[in-house]
Amino acid sequence: MIGIYFSGTGNTKYCVEKLIQAYDPMAEVTSIEEENVVQRISLHNEIVIGYPVQFSNIPKIVKDFIVDNQDVWNGRNIFVVATMGMFSGDGAGILARLLRKYGANIMGGLHLRMPDSICDEKALKKPFHKNQELIAKAADKIEKAAQKLKEGNPPQEGLGFLSHAAGLLGQRLYFCNKTKNYSDRLKINGNACVKCGKCVSVCPMKNISLGEEKAIPGNKCTMCYRCINLCPAQAITLLGKRVYEQGGGRYDCE
Repeated sequence: MIGIYFSGTGNTKYCVEKLIQAYDPMAEVTSIEEENVVQRISLHNEIVIGYPVQFSNIPKIVKDFIVDNQDVWNGRNIFVVATMGMFSGDGAGILARLLRKYGANIMGGLHLRMPDSICDEKALKKPFHKNQELIAKAADKIEKAAQKLKEGNPPQEGLGFLSHAAGLLGQRLYFCNKTKNYSDRLKINGNACVKCGKCVSVCPMKNISLGEEKAIPGNKCTMCYRCINLCPAQAITLLGKRVYEQGGGRYDCE
């Protein structure tokens, strides 16, 4: 087995690593951003794939990865892990349906609530102790899911018709345009930016460059919130207008 993931600020990385450790401590875990990840996937029949849900949908970077490497999924047994801050309905299901299109056998799905990484929306913020509770509950759920995987009875969260309807009607139908393409709405405050270059180095899309006066965003943001959570000057925003709380790096993210 191999575990692969895309993780914005570390939530999904933490969850996939914990699941793999509980299921098979000898199995490897790697990010889809690694150069040789497709070659490594091709050596395994069982795969755990993890990603953070965005508006009950797949991040554009993850969808592109699946589609661009569609031949590698045929005949492989895949367990989908979807992390989320609130609600997704069929977070695991939407990726499962895409993988089935390319011949994958879906073993099951797991939904895990984790601390929200959208740090420029005040309404989504929780007290520290509440976030700690979320992490503890997720860890317990992961242990139970790993045991069910070993028993051949993996969780099936997000895979059924009702989950599909909940995801579609709950968010995806209304916000599909937000994840259909990469975003050009990343904003960097030139008065606050200290040109440290951290946002440039952590962006999975290479969407940010350093200009003479400040970092400059491009039009290919996958909304992972990595740069926003890790900016030491809190100079970057996406959905909101100011940063309320940063949580990046909590799990040693990329």
